[in-house]
Amino acid sequence: MTIFLLVLLAALAFEYINGFHDAANAIATVVSTKVLTPRQAIALAALCNLIGAFIGTQVAKTIGKGLIDTSAINMTTVLAALLGAIIWNLLTWWLGLPSSSSHALIGGLCGAALATANGNWSVLKWSIGDVTEGTADGLWPKVVLPMFTSPAIGFVLGAILMLSLYVLLRKARPYTVNGVFGRLQLVSAAGMGLSHGSNDAQKTMGIIALALFTGTQNHSFDNLPAWLGFLRTPEFKEIPTWVVIACAMTMAAGTAGGGWRIIRTMGHKMVKLQPVHGFAAETTAGLIIFGASHFGVPLSTTHIISTSIMGVGATKRLSAVKWGIVERIVWAWVLTLPVTGLLGFLITLGLQTVSAS
Repeated sequence: MTIFLLVLLAALAFEYINGFHDAANAIATVVSTKVLTPRQAIALAALCNLIGAFIGTQVAKTIGKGLIDTSAINMTTVLAALLGAIIWNLLTWWLGLPSSSSHALIGGLCGAALATANGNWSVLKWSIGDVTEGTADGLWPKVVLPMFTSPAIGFVLGAILMLSLYVLLRKARPYTVNGVFGRLQLVSAAGMGLSHGSNDAQKTMGIIALALFTGTQNHSFDNLPAWLGFLRTPEFKEIPTWVVIACAMTMAAGTAGGGWRIIRTMGHKMVKLQPVHGFAAETTAGLIIFGASHFGVPLSTTHIISTSIMGVGATKRLSAVKWGIVERIVWAWVLTLPVTGLLGFLITLGLQTVSAS
């Protein structure tokens, strides 16, 4: 129970950090275009993240049982994964880099699982099921492949939507365009917040459910008092309602805390946006993330909104995008999985040493 309580606290801490770390995903564009004040934008994002967290649990199931062999890990594995992800999230937040909280958690989980299994790579599920039929699970179809394809899709679709709007609005007055899309951006920002909640909040739900399942399988919960019987999870089928509520409220609270360093990077430093550009980027990203949530893909919402902004900005002219900032962001993306994997591995070894002594 002591370890589980530490896992629960670490999971909720990660969810809170995920909220303020990724708040920029939902509100950077609407703030930078001055459609909403920062305070108004954060309130909207927090509310939409809260509601979005209740939209399905497919992503949570993927995180909890679709990426690693649950029979080969223990509660310490889950704790180490969370600690590794938290360290990386705080570091990238301090540097103002919009890295992926999703990949940080997945990397930490894989590294911790490898350490627990004494370096046996079979503990990682690479691919299970049929990719062509959409029933595949595992790291390749749900993490690695989307990591490369989703940013490209975000960039291309963002550019296509923006070019289409240029054609449709070529005779419209700038004042009219700004007024109309200033209102429409309220809708697109809300949709982005909902989609973010539907994907990111579920990842911590999956981790907590994994801890409950692991604790039950390892008989850690055998002597619980009757009033704590709800913690026993003999089968990993559905995410408990109390877990969904706790994660939804924690992410909303984290979003309300804001993440101004990353908001400045995405909303101001990368490319200068107007309301029509913000609408195009948010609409593109929101639709892609909703699709990923439906199919249980733990997508990087950071990657999607970032590349959507790049795609929209590139339609003005390629030089409109500050590629030096983009390069720093891409390096953060590339390093997230291996660094958090190493952190998860080392923290697991450290916790095992402490436990043994």
